[in-house]
Amino acid sequence: MPASVLQTVKPKVIRTGGGSLLNSEQFLDWLQPGVFADLIGGQIFMHSPVNLRHATLVNFLERLLAAYIKETDLGGVLHRESVAVRLSARETFMPDLGCFTARQAERLGETHAAFAPMFVAEALSPSTAKNDQGPKFASYELHEVQEYWILDPQKLQHRFFRRAGDMLEEFATSGDKIASTSIQGFWVKRAWLDPDKAPKVSTCLKEIMRSSKR
Repeated sequence: MPASVLQTVKPKVIRTGGGSLLNSEQFLDWLQPGVFADLIGGQIFMHSPVNLRHATLVNFLERLLAAYIKETDLGGVLHRESVAVRLSARETFMPDLGCFTARQAERLGETHAAFAPMFVAEALSPSTAKNDQGPKFASYELHEVQEYWILDPQKLQHRFFRRAGDMLEEFATSGDKIASTSIQGFWVKRAWLDPDKAPKVSTCLKEIMRSSKR
């Protein structure tokens, strides 16, 4: 799409000229390597640079989950926000973490995923929190994401949702252990999700694997 069609109307939000909405195909054509954004309701919302707490938390969970998938031979793939997920004609997201099953991985396209991941994790930031907990939550729910973790690097008020029929219902509202409902055998301790006290991934993985052998 010609660059002249797009114009920034306020920080972090881009709309097409004349107030018209983009569709997902136009957004994917516009998207370039190294650009991180979501298309929500036909509008482009740019991702702002994350702070260290956000990066530390996402890095920890990505490395732990990737190591677990490899260690257990579960199959499937885990992607960071560099992979766009097309959910509908005007909804294409780049989740912080998206885990696809082995069967889903076989159907991934060269440039984007044309369906929702099984598992999604988003870490809140000032520029994305409203969308992560509002329109993106609703779209993940509608398009059959099986599990959605909303991580809060600042206040540590993490929330966890799992598929219950047509809806995502909250679980693990208390307690020290959060057991995934979509990734067999995977769990984390709530204390591990504090970016100021992030433990070693190898230590956490050993603890998870020991518990699976009991």
